[in-house]
Amino acid sequence: MAPLMNLRLCNLSIIVSLFCAPLSASTLVEPELATSMLQNHEKHFEKRIVKVAPNVYTAVGYHGATTSMIVGDDGVIIIDTLMGPTSASNALNDFRKYSNKPVKAIIYTHSHGDHTGGAASFAEGNKIEVIGHSNMGHHHGTDKSLDTVMRLRDIRQFGRLLPQEEQSNRGVAAAVTIDHDRGKGFIAPTFTISKPHKVTISGVDIEIYPAAGETNDAMFVWLPQQEVLFSGDNFYQAFPNLYAIRGTPYRDVRTWANSVAQMAEFEPSVLVGGHTTPIIGQDSATTALQDYSEAIQSVFEQTTAGMNKGWDPITVAQSIELPKHLQNKPYLTEFYGTRAHASRAIYAGMLGWFDGNPTNLNPLSHKQSAENIAKLAGGSAELFKQFNDAMKTENYQWALVLADHLSYLDNIDQQAVKKSKIAALRAMAAREYNAPNRNYYFTYANELEQGK
Repeated sequence: MAPLMNLRLCNLSIIVSLFCAPLSASTLVEPELATSMLQNHEKHFEKRIVKVAPNVYTAVGYHGATTSMIVGDDGVIIIDTLMGPTSASNALNDFRKYSNKPVKAIIYTHSHGDHTGGAASFAEGNKIEVIGHSNMGHHHGTDKSLDTVMRLRDIRQFGRLLPQEEQSNRGVAAAVTIDHDRGKGFIAPTFTISKPHKVTISGVDIEIYPAAGETNDAMFVWLPQQEVLFSGDNFYQAFPNLYAIRGTPYRDVRTWANSVAQMAEFEPSVLVGGHTTPIIGQDSATTALQDYSEAIQSVFEQTTAGMNKGWDPITVAQSIELPKHLQNKPYLTEFYGTRAHASRAIYAGMLGWFDGNPTNLNPLSHKQSAENIAKLAGGSAELFKQFNDAMKTENYQWALVLADHLSYLDNIDQQAVKKSKIAALRAMAAREYNAPNRNYYFTYANELEQGK
């Protein structure tokens, strides 16, 4: 299994080095390249069981996340349980090809539903130990009054309603997963930890370490005998989602970097991420963690340096570059998170909405700005002509800006404006290799087309 995975990683590395050196803060490339990159990345979501150590098996592609089985003397231990009973049962059925021993314990690396929702299928009606963080589930920080907008933006980010021809993937998951029973197999932890904990289950020595990052209730699991580390969602083979465009409270970037650096100190022989393919080999696994931590820390340091220079959030975000030795690492390609999104989140998380420019203390309404821009252009018709010129020259981001101005004007055909914006959104989507961005563009275009 290891040679096959190494070949796949090598192939991805070649594609990244040839086509995707991230020298700017943009994830826009030519449409054919964007499609090729995303298709190649989907190898990480192929359904299979990977034997990562003599008694450790990881299920990839049964849902977006991974689930793992550790075989002990008289039972097995499960690390994370997928989204719901169906996906969990599918994984368990294939795990049973390697061991029929009963499940003795489940360990949650964090509380996201795609890691906790299928526990009941693994428990099979038995009372078992379920281990989680003492703060489990308190990381979201999003007020329930925002459920409506959060659901809408979740659908957009993950492309949940996209037609097949517009689907690619979700950055760390396939485009389509089994979600109809999401969360229905959740079992609350029977034992919680808030500090490092060592335990032996079925003869297997296990160490569990709280390690906040993507969530405050994150933990990683270390098997000292097998030298296998389960990182949860603090590592996967894509640039980390330091900010999710569906909407999240500030994720402490420094803490995330430190948690990944702590994992690297164990020098694991196997690294099992919360999503995507496990990395096998001590040098490869350890280097990946070191690089990941350094990349996160670099984005933080560059962002705060720009903030201290008085730069606005967009200027800061567009200036962020990874150190050269990290720029072609396949697991840092921006299929999921991006440096620009992360930088803007750091800015807002640490300084709030105000960018320091007094012009923005009392802004004009969008309608007022649009009317003034139209006057400068020589009228609404001329502004529309400028939009069409932008489309012809493939300046699609500028076209979107102009379309937004046009949408606030009264003396223009708004159906034509809407059609024009849809075209610009789809042009942007076709050029995106960042899956959340791509899905958001396509979904928003479809919503406009459907009159939503």
